[in-house]
Amino acid sequence: MNIAPIRIAPSILSADFSRLGDEVRAIEASGADLVHFDVMDNHYVPNLTIGPLVCEAIRPHVSIPIDVHLMVEPVDALVPMFAKAGANIITFHPEASLHVDRTLSLIRDHGCQAGLALNPATPLTFLDHVLDKLDMVLLMSVNPGFGGQKFIHSTLGKLRQVRERIDCHQKNGGHPIWLEVDGGVNAENIAEIARAGADTFVAGSAVFGAPDVDGGYRTIIQRLHKGASGAVH
Repeated sequence: MNIAPIRIAPSILSADFSRLGDEVRAIEASGADLVHFDVMDNHYVPNLTIGPLVCEAIRPHVSIPIDVHLMVEPVDALVPMFAKAGANIITFHPEASLHVDRTLSLIRDHGCQAGLALNPATPLTFLDHVLDKLDMVLLMSVNPGFGGQKFIHSTLGKLRQVRERIDCHQKNGGHPIWLEVDGGVNAENIAEIARAGADTFVAGSAVFGAPDVDGGYRTIIQRLHKGASGAVH
């Protein structure tokens, strides 16, 4: 397994929306590597969250990348809107696109990195012909739609399989691809998830629900970083 840098991406789905600017500034100041931005449409998933205007509103408050996860169907119309709003990474689900290759190209054409998100029961065959256009693979370790769910343990085997594919891709001259996991990640299980091959970790309630012992989120984010890094280095 190639050892990649560890990245912690707090999901603002669990943040205090009444003070969202303060929240994203706090996670960056506390060592977060990305802002994870969950977009749900009450169609592809049974929940309704936030759109491009919120992304645009938080963009001036942070310098770290905004990692937009589109849980919407269809996706193509929203790609230019989120790119314009300041997204750096845009990830979508293959079931929500009529032409996966075309959507990946659309994301890159708008200056963003492109990711493909796979649900717990989504087969890995969706990766077979698009690794050359992917900057990130996102494995869902819960069924999408709601925060605060428990980690699905079978995701670990799937992570190992994707890590093998990514390592083989890079060994054959391919570009680096991040492997992100989203759902139920916390300080107790992050080491096991890292050993399975993930290098980028979405944590929502684990971060924003942590005791505020230092005026921010530094303690929990450092603990997550240390847990993942210690498992693979």
